[in-house]
Amino acid sequence: MTDLHGATESTLGPHSDRSDEWAARADRSPASAVIAGSRARDRGPRVRWVAVLAVLGAALIIMPFAFNMFSRAPKGAAMLKEFRPFMTTSRLNGFQEDIRQINAGVQEADNGVAKFLTASSDPGAARARFEATYPTFAQFSGQWGTINTHMTDLLDKVQGNLPNYQAVAALPSFTLFPLFFAIPGALVLLLLGAFLLRATWWGACRWILVVLGVGLILAPVVFQMFQRAPKGGRMISAFRAIETTHNVEQIQGYFGSMAVGQGAIRLELVPALDQAGLSTTQIQTMFPAVYTLDVRWVHILNDMTPMIGAMSDNVANYQAIAALPPFPLFPYFFVLPGIFVAGAAIAAGPRRRRRSPV
Repeated sequence: MTDLHGATESTLGPHSDRSDEWAARADRSPASAVIAGSRARDRGPRVRWVAVLAVLGAALIIMPFAFNMFSRAPKGAAMLKEFRPFMTTSRLNGFQEDIRQINAGVQEADNGVAKFLTASSDPGAARARFEATYPTFAQFSGQWGTINTHMTDLLDKVQGNLPNYQAVAALPSFTLFPLFFAIPGALVLLLLGAFLLRATWWGACRWILVVLGVGLILAPVVFQMFQRAPKGGRMISAFRAIETTHNVEQIQGYFGSMAVGQGAIRLELVPALDQAGLSTTQIQTMFPAVYTLDVRWVHILNDMTPMIGAMSDNVANYQAIAALPPFPLFPYFFVLPGIFVAGAAIAAGPRRRRRSPV
């Protein structure tokens, strides 16, 4: 038994040693070396693409800060909100009608009423007498041509940009725009951090990054940015000459002049027509534009004053939004990072290995 046991040990012992040796040789075999080398080569590109993704994530976070979006974008949202009550077809048509009524009243007073009150065979003398008798209105009448041209041009520009305003207002709130960059950037870095903590999560993290990149690509399409953003750019360009402190102060001065002119019609011309023996009905019949302006002046003032107030209050807001990058570029601020994020995540995946010839 002892010999047999010894024999068994002598037989199995060397065999066990040879098995370990064969395993060690297998680890050093050419096939094993190829597999190990292939894995090492896979890790090289992966590390490079992970670094690219990290840069992209950081860039998305930095972008809103670089363009001061967190301070400027909310001001843009505030401007759009405060302009909303006035940026409708009916309201803008109403403003245009207000200016037309003022113009008609001034022209009628300056011609028909003036001739009626200063009838004379000498037109020059009649005109001089009218201006001397009603100097307040005469002064306003001389200013009205410039005021009318400026106000009409202003309203034409605003109304012409109504579709552009509506396109911009249909985008998500400007307040959210900085977060549309910062949040995806933070997610990219978080996913890369998860991979660094546990390498086995890389497969899931990589596909989440692909989905995130595709989401960035699709965002401008979903929100119709390619159509709406260029319209926003045209609106910003058109408002550049409107939303200035100088222009707003000039328009506010116009309203002061118009109030004085309307006061002259109400307190000078209409009483003079009364003294000439015209009843209210006769004034309305003979001088309908003057009568309409006198009756509707309070409505006109209440209609237009809030719009001028909104223009004045939003000069700083306009300047903030105009300081952002050009609107037509905004869709590409989503699409290009999305392409890079999705592309880098796909490129960081396992490389297909060539089959060795049999």
